[in-house]
Amino acid sequence: MEASTIVTIGIGVVVFFILLSCIKIVPQRSAYIIERLGKYNGTLTAGFHFLMPLIDKVAYKHTLKEQAIDVASQSCITKDNIAVEVDGVLYLQVMDAQKASYGIDHYGFASIQIAQTTMRSVIGRLDLDKTFEERETINTSIVEAVDKASDPWGVKVARYEVKNITPPQSIKDAMEKQMRAEREKRAMIAESEGHKQAKINVAEGDRQELIARSEGEKQKRINEAEGKAAEIEFVANATAKGIREIALAINEEGGMNAVNLRVAEQYLNEFGKLAKENNTMIIPSNLSDVSGIIATATKVLEQTKKS
Repeated sequence: MEASTIVTIGIGVVVFFILLSCIKIVPQRSAYIIERLGKYNGTLTAGFHFLMPLIDKVAYKHTLKEQAIDVASQSCITKDNIAVEVDGVLYLQVMDAQKASYGIDHYGFASIQIAQTTMRSVIGRLDLDKTFEERETINTSIVEAVDKASDPWGVKVARYEVKNITPPQSIKDAMEKQMRAEREKRAMIAESEGHKQAKINVAEGDRQELIARSEGEKQKRINEAEGKAAEIEFVANATAKGIREIALAINEEGGMNAVNLRVAEQYLNEFGKLAKENNTMIIPSNLSDVSGIIATATKVLEQTKKS
């Protein structure tokens, strides 16, 4: 094979590879920065592109997707002079590929440094107990600081999340003792509240029982009083009725004689009982009254037999 043929083939192969290197296919959600003779020439977005051979070159490649960058653990001093280890995750996204290429050398490293310094500043304004409660405040402060600083870099900080806040072991032990004491305190309070409520319930039950019993006793007495009143009223009505009947009978013919006879009989019966039950004979002081009663009774009986 002649030398000219070999040279021609070699030149063709070189030209082919040069042309092949000028073809660029940019993936979706990516951006390539093109420099022509060392100067910014343009930004390639997703798709097929052809560069000028030996003049254009891809200087930077950026992903436009949101990136999660781990912020390494660092020591921070709280307001009450406690050293804690704090780490987190920073989420950012390239919005302008040209600024991200020429605005700063390494936007990721710079963002991490700002996040760490801001974190130390925020933690330094909080007590240890507050650092566990104010995570949202810490996150918001770091996002505002990094986002403001990264605006000239064409980078947008979406959010920052604190992962761990780790105090020294001695502080952990003290906090554990404090939490244990607090739990025991709450348990004792709950137990005492239970005893208190139980006593209140028992006292309330006793009170309700006494009230119910007194109400029952009251009702019983009312019922008994009403029964006695009704009985007295009934007896009184019956007595009044009887008296009225007797009065009517007395006013009739022979009524007075019947009364005298009844009185005489009762007088004689009672006098006879006294004579039987006592050894000493009791004689009325006015014997004429006795004889008069006996005479009246005898006269009434004789009139009754004749009729």
